[in-house]
Amino acid sequence: MILVASRVSGLSALRSARCAHAGRRFLQTTLPAGANSAEAYLEPNHDRPGIVSLLLNRPKSKNAISLRLLKELQECLDTVQFDKSARVLIVRSSTIGSFCAGADLIERATMSKAQVDKFLIDLRRALGTLENLPVPTVAAIDGPALGGGLEMALACDLRVAGHAVTKIGLPETKLGIIPGAGGTQRLTRLLGTAKAKDLIFTARVLTAQQAHELGVVDYISSPETTGYDRALQLAGEISSSAPLALRAAKQAISRVPDLGFESGLDFERASYEPLLHSKDRTEALQAFKEKRVPVFKGE
Repeated sequence: MILVASRVSGLSALRSARCAHAGRRFLQTTLPAGANSAEAYLEPNHDRPGIVSLLLNRPKSKNAISLRLLKELQECLDTVQFDKSARVLIVRSSTIGSFCAGADLIERATMSKAQVDKFLIDLRRALGTLENLPVPTVAAIDGPALGGGLEMALACDLRVAGHAVTKIGLPETKLGIIPGAGGTQRLTRLLGTAKAKDLIFTARVLTAQQAHELGVVDYISSPETTGYDRALQLAGEISSSAPLALRAAKQAISRVPDLGFESGLDFERASYEPLLHSKDRTEALQAFKEKRVPVFKGE
């Protein structure tokens, strides 16, 4: 079963029951017929509370971004943005061997200029929402991440690639265009001007190992595991930290490009101060004193 953001007001409200399926546990919800054909949907991890996956679900097209997928992606992101139970979001494919192959060029060929313009505006908004989510985000790349697909991964805080992935890149200049959903900006901020120009000018497609060496991805899975496996491990490490502290840390780090050093220090202090009076801070100190693992509640 799946959780579709467009059908719900939040993840917490739908954690109603569980059902076993193929050895795994999924959220049991009452959804209209056909809802399981969603092109983007949310799935909480019941074994690790607070970790939520946003799954891209167009396997036949390697999750190429269609108008429908983009709409449902935005709805999922809007749900996560206001769900206080979410601690980490993993963006991944519903099927191994895929991530996102970029825009759906077949659909694009049928669109008017006005429709293309709106698509690009909506894509920019969706990736902006993803980048600015209050919780840490991880892209689990288990297949081609090309064009808009890599731009989606770049909008996440961290990127994990499967060991066998061979297609990561921004090939737009070979198609007569340039990255149009933040690729020129986010890649440059990540790698620096020269490396970003090199990858975009040449439209070079990288393997997971090459992407890791350049810093495009942060982790690679071991040969016997998937990118999602490694991303889930990473998300588990992150989600063990205090939720309010994670949100404050992301907020402070994300403002670095926009602020001078002294202003950044002021912003850091402003983000730090409320945490001193949180219940999680008190719990952390008490757990340290009692030599036990803290139980954080995001309060």
